[in-house]
Amino acid sequence: MISENKLAGEVDDPIVADALRHFKSSVDYWSEAAYSQPRTARLGTQLKWRMAASWALGCLLAAASVAGTLYEHHAGREAARIAAIKAAEQKAARQQKVAERPVTATVVPGQPVVVVKAGAKEDENLLATVDSDVSRQVPAAMEPLAQLMDTGGAN
Repeated sequence: MISENKLAGEVDDPIVADALRHFKSSVDYWSEAAYSQPRTARLGTQLKWRMAASWALGCLLAAASVAGTLYEHHAGREAARIAAIKAAEQKAARQQKVAERPVTATVVPGQPVVVVKAGAKEDENLLATVDSDVSRQVPAAMEPLAQLMDTGGAN
């Protein structure tokens, strides 16, 4: 029976005080024995598992990187192959379209025979214009001056 004005460690009954003292000494002895006992480290097995797991995840990451790179390379080659096939198909279609155009021949006496496809008439006119522009001795803007020089030299 502990009175309120006494300290908690002081008890009126000597039997209870003796039992508490023995309990305290046994707890102290048990604590001292528990702390001084050598412990086996469980950290070693945890560390081994953690290290093995990190190696496994690292290898998985490396394999996934290599697989992703190979897939991207393969996809790029497939896209290039498909683009080449489409380009070849478009070229063949254009050639077939050109081959289906009707052919006409223009015969001018004294000049070689000119074979012209139906859709190439505009191209022929353009080439004739370019040929006449290139074959001039002076540019079109300077022709009046060139004519004056030809007549002026004869006077």
